Amino acid sequence: MGVTKRPGVAVVGSGYWGRNLVRNFRELGALVRVCDRDEEVLRLFRESAPGVPTGVSLSGVLADEAVRGVVLATPAEMHFTQAREALLAGRHVFVEKPLALDADEGRELAGLAQERGLVLMVGHLLRYHPAFERLAELVDAGALGRINYIYSRRLNLGKIRREENSLWSFAPHDISMILALAGEEPENVMAVGGNYLHRRIADVTVTHLDFPSGLKAHVFVSWLHPFKEQRLVVVGERAMAVFDDTRPWSEKLALYPHRIDWEGHMPVPTRAEPVYEPVAEAEPLRRECLHFLDCIAQGARPRTDGDEGVRVLRVLNEAQRSLESGPAKGAAHRRSGVAPSATVHESAYVDDGAHIGSGTVVWHFSHVMTGTEIGAGCRIGQNVCLGPDVRIGNGCKIQNNVSVYRGVTLEDDVFCGPSMVFTNVFNPRSHVPRMHEVRETLVRRGATLGANCTIVCGVTIGRHAFVGAGAVVTHSVPDHALVMGNPARQAGWMCACGERLDDSLTCSACGTRHRRNGAGLSALQQDSENSAALRGPYGDTQ
Repeated sequence: MGVTKRPGVAVVGSGYWGRNLVRNFRELGALVRVCDRDEEVLRLFRESAPGVPTGVSLSGVLADEAVRGVVLATPAEMHFTQAREALLAGRHVFVEKPLALDADEGRELAGLAQERGLVLMVGHLLRYHPAFERLAELVDAGALGRINYIYSRRLNLGKIRREENSLWSFAPHDISMILALAGEEPENVMAVGGNYLHRRIADVTVTHLDFPSGLKAHVFVSWLHPFKEQRLVVVGERAMAVFDDTRPWSEKLALYPHRIDWEGHMPVPTRAEPVYEPVAEAEPLRRECLHFLDCIAQGARPRTDGDEGVRVLRVLNEAQRSLESGPAKGAAHRRSGVAPSATVHESAYVDDGAHIGSGTVVWHFSHVMTGTEIGAGCRIGQNVCLGPDVRIGNGCKIQNNVSVYRGVTLEDDVFCGPSMVFTNVFNPRSHVPRMHEVRETLVRRGATLGANCTIVCGVTIGRHAFVGAGAVVTHSVPDHALVMGNPARQAGWMCACGERLDDSLTCSACGTRHRRNGAGLSALQQDSENSAALRGPYGDTQ
């Protein structure tokens, strides 16, 4: 039998955790390059693995045609910049957790990977643990009944970090597991913590999550604990499950068929002995690395893709905000999320946790849900629903009867015509929960979405693009493109001023000339007399 040839990957950052990635990809026959800023680390690697090229710069990695995938095990603050550079260079990317430090950055990376048909995977390691995979199967099959609450503990003495707190260091794995089991995103996140070794860095945090279905969860992490504990507990109506990664393989996943009976209107617990689920012994990191290679080879979507990374980032960002403001001050901050100069009609609802920028107007019977951020100078019409967790830029106009759902992002100066529709799940069923399958939709700056059009989730609408009334958009739209029909097809090009371009790509109204590029069109030159009319209040020429 022939040996399967793996896609070549380069590991960038081969320190404390990166060396484990180096080992696994090398043993899988996929390692073609190692990159690290520390020359001593590279020297030791060259001694142990002669023949594998090494270097200190990402640019050197991206210049190597043998590299199809880039694995980033660098500090978290470098993830966004390095992942973006690798994606723009046409490389598949594996990013150790977290995907980035901000959900907006994560969304940009996920959108970029989707636009270019590249794999973007986040290193949420425990999603690939055989015990968790079996636990997820049991939950999906209904073996535990309806899930009431989940809690996790990730505790140890060390490894203490100075570049990030215990929340960002430990909790991403647990948040990823909880979101996967819940099948939905939390509507409220609250966190408390304690700073003992450094006044700015939390050594201990407890994060509480409330979900729309009534499920509740909390995550307790600390690197100031007398012993190691890595435990996930899932409490259902029929049974309870415990995933304890410190136990031997034969005892890592235990089911407790405890029962609650009612006697004389009083709940009486009936205890049962644990039943240990058989779990195949396998290194989670090896399975994770192999999954990345298989996704590259097969063009498949990773289990922990960019969208999943963004969902985890949203929770982390909300928890960090709660940590910084404190419980009492945090609640006051949420209630004061409406700028003093914004106008909200008395019939409209603005939930706690929403933010509305200066000069924005929200009209009759509209609802701005928690976690939604609206920029300055926007006009929100009647009967509009925004959120939860939607980002809307400055200067946007959203006409009557529009709903902007979770997963949709509008950049500055976007126009949404009356009764146009966004979707956020590709194949919805009323009886099948699919909120964990939300596909991100990005509407770039200055785009117009005509009345009654439909934007199918997972696409990007380019800058200054124009979607005709009633069109159904099923694929991404280039910058400045005019699309019409069902399904929408390109029918021409549009200027930023809203006029259709002639065959020479020159606007008859403002005189702007355009040229083609990889993203569609870009403005080349503009009459000075008309340039001021196209300059919006929130940026450069529209």
